[in-house]
Amino acid sequence: MLKRLLKTGTVQFLLAWLTASYIRLVCRTTRWRVHGREHVESFWRAKQPFIGCFWHGRLLAMRASWPRAVPVHLLISSHRDGRLIAETMRRLGVGTVAGSTKRGGAGAFLALRRKLSGGESIAITPDGGTRGPRMRVAPGVIKLASLTETPVVPAAFSSTRQRVLRTWDRFVLALPFGRGVYVYGAPLTVPRDADPAALEAARRELESRLNRVTAEADRLCG
Repeated sequence: MLKRLLKTGTVQFLLAWLTASYIRLVCRTTRWRVHGREHVESFWRAKQPFIGCFWHGRLLAMRASWPRAVPVHLLISSHRDGRLIAETMRRLGVGTVAGSTKRGGAGAFLALRRKLSGGESIAITPDGGTRGPRMRVAPGVIKLASLTETPVVPAAFSSTRQRVLRTWDRFVLALPFGRGVYVYGAPLTVPRDADPAALEAARRELESRLNRVTAEADRLCG
């Protein structure tokens, strides 16, 4: 009964509205600092696309670190939860591309390539999907970066007021009226002619950089 109710358009609409409203409240009442801004500002000023990456558990407040005038598209799951995220992101001014490694993957990959070719940046949670594994980079983002010759920028947020939920991704629920920080890491480039060993090395390097910026964000928030 509950699952059927959650699938209805009216409930999805209300949940998306409530979620977007909560995210706006958190972002507007939190005093934010940004570390590593130089890693992304050069792309924004030059209107050059890049691939922003952050762990799925750090999704909630990442929108506030991105200029509203700069288009960005988030890769989301085609699962029911993904549709809720898509509607929430739409209300926050973020475009979405639906797909995963198991469902709609090829179509999503082509759509992301088109966005990048058109000069628009994309955002990916490389441990995304509905099952993870948590904080492990799937190879798709590295293949995309290589084929499109697009830099990948690791990012994370943390807050002095937050709760870590008991979900597969240990979702970080930021609370209003705290002090928060965004941390951007140095861009990672993957050569177009990278062989399988080089692609795997890049995957491990991105995973390491994501863990570093996430740990640094948590450290800065105590």
